[in-house]
Amino acid sequence: MTESPASMEPAVLSQTETGPAEPLPAESVLAEPVSAESAAPVARRRAVRKPSKPDAVLAAAVETARRGVLEIAGDAAVGEHLGAFPEAERLVTHRFAAQVPGYVGWHWFATLARVPRGKDATVCEVGLLPSEDALLAPDWVPWSERVRPEDTAAEEATETADAGTAQAPGVSGAPDTDGAQELGSGPDTDGGADTDGGADTDGGTETDGEADAPAVPETDGAPDDDDATDNDGTPDVPASEDPETPGDQSPVA
Repeated sequence: MTESPASMEPAVLSQTETGPAEPLPAESVLAEPVSAESAAPVARRRAVRKPSKPDAVLAAAVETARRGVLEIAGDAAVGEHLGAFPEAERLVTHRFAAQVPGYVGWHWFATLARVPRGKDATVCEVGLLPSEDALLAPDWVPWSERVRPEDTAAEEATETADAGTAQAPGVSGAPDTDGAQELGSGPDTDGGADTDGGADTDGGTETDGEADAPAVPETDGAPDDDDATDNDGTPDVPASEDPETPGDQSPVA
């Protein structure tokens, strides 16, 4: 009679608090498999330490760093050399004073590097950076936070004063309409309104045609009222207009 592999494993006894030890199943006794990655020790990265002294070859290449800065700035904008500062192994940054209007406390920089056992410096980067005491713009603030309470204090005080005046007794915010003119009661419609022809509308006005018509002068042939009658009071009648004596007739003897 063959036994199963599970029955061939030794039974592990566990003692309970109230009774004798009881055998535990084999599955709980077996330990979980450990992967090779978790078993291997974790390699720690070596922290990059900044050298305390700059590389001697790169620190001496001041003119190389200046030529690199002059590629982006004029001769008058680059001032004196402020020093060489180590960044890493065989990596040095040179700083020059910036003589640029509006950039107080700023400096030009040129970062140099070299290969191991090399003697030639290479310009890696140039630019303009602020120092600790440089003049900088204020920090950016979102639009929702830019309005401060003191910015709106004057406007709110004015609105409060206007609201108090409008609520005072006897004071209304509506405009006064008692003196408003009714239709047809204006100063020009009573008797002084001019028409298109420039005449008043009182009744004795001139129309457009009468105002523009020229005066007709009297002719010399028109008889005056004084000359149209004789001394005896009878009107003179021309001979050509007498109905009883047509034409020029001789008197009857």
